[in-house]
Amino acid sequence: MATFATSGQASDQLLVIIDPAARETDGESVRIAKDVLSAGATAKVCMPDGPEEFARALSRRGSRRPVVIGDDGALVRAVTFLHRQRELAGCALSVVPVGGALSVAHALGVPAGAVAAARTVLDGVERRLDLLVDDSDGVVLGALRIPPLAAARETPEPAAARGWLRPYQHLVRSLSTRPAPTVPRPGAARLRVEVDGETVIDLDQPVEGISVTPGARGGLAEVEVRPLSVGAEATPVRAAGRTVTVIGADFRYRADGGVAGPVRRRTWRVVEGAWGLTVPGGS
Repeated sequence: MATFATSGQASDQLLVIIDPAARETDGESVRIAKDVLSAGATAKVCMPDGPEEFARALSRRGSRRPVVIGDDGALVRAVTFLHRQRELAGCALSVVPVGGALSVAHALGVPAGAVAAARTVLDGVERRLDLLVDDSDGVVLGALRIPPLAAARETPEPAAARGWLRPYQHLVRSLSTRPAPTVPRPGAARLRVEVDGETVIDLDQPVEGISVTPGARGGLAEVEVRPLSVGAEATPVRAAGRTVTVIGADFRYRADGGVAGPVRRRTWRVVEGAWGLTVPGGS
C-alpha cells in the first residue's frame, strides 16, 4: 500500500513520489532529498510499493507538481505514463536522481547529488524538451543506439529493483523498456534507414551502428549511420528530420538504459517541446 505524508508551509505544492528501488539502494539520499523538499515547499510524499501505485499516484496528483525521486527507469515510467494519458504537455516534471542508472537525468541537465537536485526542484526553471515517440507509443528521452552495446558491457538491474518489480512485470513492460536478459554483441547489420521518407542508407550497405538523438536541432532528430568499414574508417552518414524509420532483419535497440526488440520495423517521430523538466536556472 502506498504511504503518504504531508509537510511544509510554502505555496508551491509538490507531489513527491519515491521509487521503491531508490529507497532500497540509497535510503540516505532519499531522506536528504525529502527533507530539503519538505523544508522548501508543501510536499505530499508518496512511497508506492510498485508500478501500479506509482502510476496511481501520478494520476491523482491534482494541481501538485510531481517530483520523482528515483533512477532513469523511474523517470521514463513517469514520462511514459503521462504521455499515454495525454497529460504530458501540461505537466512539468522534476526529478531527484537516486539509484543505479542516472546518466539520462544528468545528460538532460539535472545536477548530481541529492541536495543540489532537490534545490533545483525548488528553485529551478522548466525546460521544454523534445521527445521521440515510436509507432508502439513508446517514448525515448535521450539518444537511442542500434544495435545496443555488447552484453558484457550491460549494467545488471539491481537486485532490489528486481524484487519489487517481479509481481508487476506485465505493467512494467507496458510503461517502460526494461533491459533484456541477453543482448547480442554488436556487429554488421543490414538495415534501411529512412529520414522523413528519404532513404539514407539501404540494405545493400552493412552498418556497424546507428544513433538517433532528439532535439539536436530543435524539433528534429539527429541521425548518424556508421557504415561497416574495411581497412580505412568509413565516413559516418548524417541526416536530420522529424521521422526516422529503421527496417531490416530482427534488431534490438538501446534507449534510456533499456533494451527493446527484436523488431523488424520501427518508426520514431519527434514531438517538439513535448515535455517539461525542471533544471537549474541558466542551464
